[in-house]
Amino acid sequence: MSTLELEKERPIWRDYLELCKPNVVLVMIVTSAIGMFMAVPGMVPVDILILGNLGIALCAASAATINHLVDRRIDLKMARTLNRPVATGRVGSMQAVVFSSVLGVVGMGILLNYINALTAWLTMASLLGYAVVYTLYLKRATPQNIVIGGLAGAAPPLLGWTAVTNDVHGYGLLLVLIVFIWTPPHFWALALHRKDEYAKADVPMLPVTHGEKYTKLHIVLYTVLLIIVTVLPYLTGMSGWLYLLGALVLGGGFLYWAIVLMVSDKPNLGMATFKYSIVYLLALFAIMLFDHYLVVPPVFNIPG
Repeated sequence: MSTLELEKERPIWRDYLELCKPNVVLVMIVTSAIGMFMAVPGMVPVDILILGNLGIALCAASAATINHLVDRRIDLKMARTLNRPVATGRVGSMQAVVFSSVLGVVGMGILLNYINALTAWLTMASLLGYAVVYTLYLKRATPQNIVIGGLAGAAPPLLGWTAVTNDVHGYGLLLVLIVFIWTPPHFWALALHRKDEYAKADVPMLPVTHGEKYTKLHIVLYTVLLIIVTVLPYLTGMSGWLYLLGALVLGGGFLYWAIVLMVSDKPNLGMATFKYSIVYLLALFAIMLFDHYLVVPPVFNIPG
């Protein structure tokens, strides 16, 4: 059976699901949910847990669909993305616009009506930051695109926090800082693996503009910075010794992969580092959550 025939038999719902980038949204919702739990000493109200994450997920999916639409020409030049629904024409541009609009409106409606206006507008700012500022401008304008644009993708833990408290707290911002610093080494590792494709698509990712050695060095430097930043929840009294131990072990693993990537020319190390970075983030937040409910006081605390 030919590729064209396979595409014709592909259920249309799978194309629309792909537009939402479900794997990316899932990671965002995990961090959002953990942000909710970290904001309270007990259980998060079930309605906020469900509706808050649903609204955030729909808005994130809306932004992801816009990314598919804007990048449709670039996607055709990269093996990883050439079969995307909008790039191949399986979903038309206007259909994508309508789909994104519906997702965004429904998501914002849920947040405004059932959560709070602060979370809704912060989510909207995050959506615009990713779909407009990053996708339309930064991605094509500067090799620091993922550093600057990473702030939008780092917002979900704060969105979860504000969904529960209706307040921007320093601890919520600390969660954002962790994801923000994590994003460059995470994405640059993938960019190393896909360097030739980004060059072909004329996207100025760091390995394309500054070379592999420069990028690998910066992955190591950002990983060291990440380890330092992940100690802050312990130092500020947000988390206890169990979290600190987990953060240092996981950070050591990330640094190991970053150093191996820098000193070795073996193929696929970029992808291996990229995969570890995803496990790292999810495990870090999971340990933070476990530590939160274990209620073990920090050994050392700096008064706020």
